[in-house]
Amino acid sequence: MEHSVSDIDALVREEKRLTAVESHSEAWAEGLSAGIEPEIIAEAALETAFGEMLRANGETAALALLDRMREKVISGAFGPEQLRH
Repeated sequence: MEHSVSDIDALVREEKRLTAVESHSEAWAEGLSAGIEPEIIAEAALETAFGEMLRANGETAALALLDRMREKVISGAFGPEQLRH
């Protein structure tokens, strides 16, 4: 079975996303076990992510990501039945 370059790129991107989710999940669990409240962990993660996006890609890209995440929250994409890990 042949895969197009687009298919391969999508598979690679998904594998990277899953690796990132695993890394973040481990960091989240470590924070919780250290007694850090989920809200503090979440805020620190978002601050880090947006700071890195700003440095790497600029304000427009960071704001676009923020808009996409906001729309996902509104649409219910982060509900327990929707999360994909």
